Amino acid sequence: MTESGRPLEELSNLFIQGLGGNESAYTLFLQKIAPLLRRFIGRRVGSADTEDIVQETLISVHKARHTYDGGRPLGPWLYAIAGFRINDYLRRYYAARRDKMSDIDNFNENLACVTNEGSENELIEEVLAETNERERKILTLIHTEGRTTKETGALLQMTESAVKTATHRAIKKIKKRLNL
Repeated sequence: MTESGRPLEELSNLFIQGLGGNESAYTLFLQKIAPLLRRFIGRRVGSADTEDIVQETLISVHKARHTYDGGRPLGPWLYAIAGFRINDYLRRYYAARRDKMSDIDNFNENLACVTNEGSENELIEEVLAETNERERKILTLIHTEGRTTKETGALLQMTESAVKTATHRAIKKIKKRLNL
């Protein structure tokens, strides 16, 4: 629906005129669909990346404009493209999170190998000395006591996100110290 509540007919007409070479109609079409896409994408993603996804969608609409069948409704075609861009974003987002988690898993494996080579307690104390008190508490709660980031956050009066960030930074320091 357009802002005034009318169906997408007006947008469809502008788009078809744009396909026919009317640059001003095509520019107006892009201007009018941007707020619609922003709402559609914002409801599904709800992040600061909404504007980037809107821009990617507009580019995709432009690149795929030749695939539009003028005899079919514009809305499903347009929102399908937006859906593809949302899925691309979510794949990248969750892949990045998975990579961060694998860093922690790799760290645990590497630390286990290193600690088997010498006095476990001495090495752990030496490595933890590289971190600040808060990071030591977080690492101890998570890796020694087996608590979750949510439990650790509750105990230390921190958000789960802050615990994850502090854990990541502490592990980075330790990896640098151990040349991992």
